[in-house]
Amino acid sequence: MRARGVVRITPADVGQRVSVRARIPAEPGEPSTTDTLGQLMSWDDGVLVIERRDGTLRSVNEDDLVAARRVPPPPERRGRAAR
Repeated sequence: MRARGVVRITPADVGQRVSVRARIPAEPGEPSTTDTLGQLMSWDDGVLVIERRDGTLRSVNEDDLVAARRVPPPPERRGRAAR
């Protein structure tokens, strides 16, 4: 039995941090989905643009969405302790 994904984001979530699973072209035996975590920068004409932590942008077609949800902000990075 396969799990069923739910898309719980809309264009109103632009500016929010999201986790998205989308279908990708794949050869038999290879993964057919990919996950992207980052800030939803735009959602125009059926294309979502997500900025990842490293600053790269990932475009995802709305029709390829398998699951998506808003997620909390990233945890605050800890500084190095003084030695």
